[in-house]
Amino acid sequence: MISRARRLAVPLTGAFLAAGVVGAIPSTSSAATVSAGPSDVTVKASSEAPAAAVAFWSPARLRAAKDYTEELGNSVKGFGKVSKATADGKAGTVPPIGAEKSKAGTSKQVNLPNTVGRVFFTLPGKNPLDPKSWKYCSGSSVQGKYHNVVATAGHCVYDPVSNQFYDHWVFIPSYWDGNQAWEGKAPYGIYPAKWFQTHDDFVVKEDYDYDYAFVNVASGYKIKSEKVGNTTQFVKTPAGRLGDNVGGQGLTWNRSTKVKVFAFGYPAGPHPDGDRPFTGRTMKWCYGQTAAMPAAAKYNIQEHIGFKCGMTAGASGGPWLLDYKSKTRKGYLNGISSVAWDTDGNDRYDHISSPYFNGETYDVYKVAANRWTQ
Repeated sequence: MISRARRLAVPLTGAFLAAGVVGAIPSTSSAATVSAGPSDVTVKASSEAPAAAVAFWSPARLRAAKDYTEELGNSVKGFGKVSKATADGKAGTVPPIGAEKSKAGTSKQVNLPNTVGRVFFTLPGKNPLDPKSWKYCSGSSVQGKYHNVVATAGHCVYDPVSNQFYDHWVFIPSYWDGNQAWEGKAPYGIYPAKWFQTHDDFVVKEDYDYDYAFVNVASGYKIKSEKVGNTTQFVKTPAGRLGDNVGGQGLTWNRSTKVKVFAFGYPAGPHPDGDRPFTGRTMKWCYGQTAAMPAAAKYNIQEHIGFKCGMTAGASGGPWLLDYKSKTRKGYLNGISSVAWDTDGNDRYDHISSPYFNGETYDVYKVAANRWTQ
């Protein structure tokens, strides 16, 4: 990846019955103390209690949330001279949860991973009761010592517009938006953020070569809709740890730029021509071989990899999985959907790109992988 010498110190700019708490949740500030962790890692504690973050989200709010990447405009048009994403050390791997001492079999069928879901949050500094502040991205559970880590994009935890971390941040694995009730939306529960880990270069410079984040979530809650007279109440019960319920993908870094991967996510945004082929209500996937992408000054991109895929905004933060096996629904996280590309200029996205995962990616990951949460 890019050496540390490259860096410049230039700052860029519903009612809910829940364990006795009825939630009309007030706005909370994302401006809590941000501290630099080891190896240029920014560590930020969530600005609210886990129960409050869970209580904020009703089925109606989840359904009304819009993908934020569309507003950020994370896309590039055209295709220039390719960059050179390079390893900064030996290749490394962390096995998926449940595969620490075994090897998975193969399957011709593509089964969707239980680990992948939607990330929901509200925009900092905005009225959280205004539907315009309800946003989402994609993400995935990954391996960690305490089975509590979610991988997503940096711009899915930190707002490059307000330069603050998001509020009311939760992760729902295997999210399915089939109806207005809770049943089916969160089959494995809802998991609120406790700690965010990002690379300093994304937070300080909005450098999309570091557009990844690893989030420690608290133990989750199962939500059930109950009818009391003419009123529907949403009752939560403990669901346990994320990785115990859905497993977690492995992680790999410093690999070749030319590998075959599956990308999963929840696209919903339009192509540049205005066509919206996706709704964001269900998970989608692409498969292909990666290669180095061009530099893109707009996002400080110098070392992204990408492959042919027509997924649009909303898929941001979704995992790229190397050696994915449908039989186990597990593989190795080798990238994160970051930017959509219209490489031939026909107003249709035809590629997606990810930061190249190297030793600095592992530095950020290992802080999250060893952090305990309740």
